[in-house]
Amino acid sequence: MCCWRHAAGANARIAAETRLHVDTVRTWRGRFAQGGLPALADRKRSGRPSRFTPVRVAEAKALACQLPAETGTPLSRWSCPELAAELTARGVTDTVSASTVRRWLREDALKPWQYRSWIFIRDPDFRAKAQRVLDLYARTYEGEPLGADEYVVSSDEKTSVQARCRCHPTLAPGQARAMRVNHEYGRGGAVAYLAAYDVHQAKVFGRCEATTGIVPFMALVEQVMAQEPYAGAKRVFWIVDNGSSHRGKKAIDRLAAKFPNTVPVHASWVNQIEVFFSIVQRKVVSPNDFTDLDQVRDRLRGFEDRYNATAQPFQWKFTTSDLDDLLARIDRHTLTDRHQESSVALAA
Repeated sequence: MCCWRHAAGANARIAAETRLHVDTVRTWRGRFAQGGLPALADRKRSGRPSRFTPVRVAEAKALACQLPAETGTPLSRWSCPELAAELTARGVTDTVSASTVRRWLREDALKPWQYRSWIFIRDPDFRAKAQRVLDLYARTYEGEPLGADEYVVSSDEKTSVQARCRCHPTLAPGQARAMRVNHEYGRGGAVAYLAAYDVHQAKVFGRCEATTGIVPFMALVEQVMAQEPYAGAKRVFWIVDNGSSHRGKKAIDRLAAKFPNTVPVHASWVNQIEVFFSIVQRKVVSPNDFTDLDQVRDRLRGFEDRYNATAQPFQWKFTTSDLDDLLARIDRHTLTDRHQESSVALAA
């Protein structure tokens, strides 16, 4: 009786120390008592043995890490069913299900059906131009802080905002039912939405035009610069992309002749107006259901008023330090790609 109590007490103490169930401790101690250390090894298990060797699993993952076009497969991206079919066609496996392939890929966080786009930097002055814009967001220019009478305006055009009149009325959401929008629609034309965003005041100025170009852009500039505080400001920095309506010396001279206190700054990469356009796309345009272009214009103007009533400046967190880190990563990727290309050329 004493031995039993002593063993039970030891099992309970070990279970508490190892955070295991007392039955688990009792089982393993019993196996050790009967057969010593060899008894602690895994026993043979019942059930069907694995059909796929580690080599075959590795071949499947290697195929997933290749572009389908490089393997002669007429696909842009791999999906699990396509990978399963390709593995069977190549004789890597007899038959394999898409769920099994998905489980293999999940082990290494492989998702070949996803993709991300990126921009290859070709401008040798990219860092200097991007830093100038980032400094303006931080209220500095050429190493000097901006004054109280200096402003930063981000501007661009959102082209082809269409009026799609649905063939059946849109149904409002209900209990356990999302909003329903009919797939068929009639085209009611399109407008260009031009907008300027005061970065530090969080104020938007917008207008709808039939098309983009020099005249619509200058109309937007005049809409902003004709009112205070911009008309009497010391300097108003206009951040614009490299579009034809505001690119080059002619565009700079055109702005300077009409509004001497404007300073154009070019940047297609860190333009805050794109953040506002993404908000417009989500909250105003999608899902597109407008009876005509007048309704599009009214909705955009109404949203401007609504946005300006409560808007706060964007919490811009991308700094020059982040820019340097980004450029360093791109350089490393570029060097790796060049090394791989050189290796392929030498091997050929």
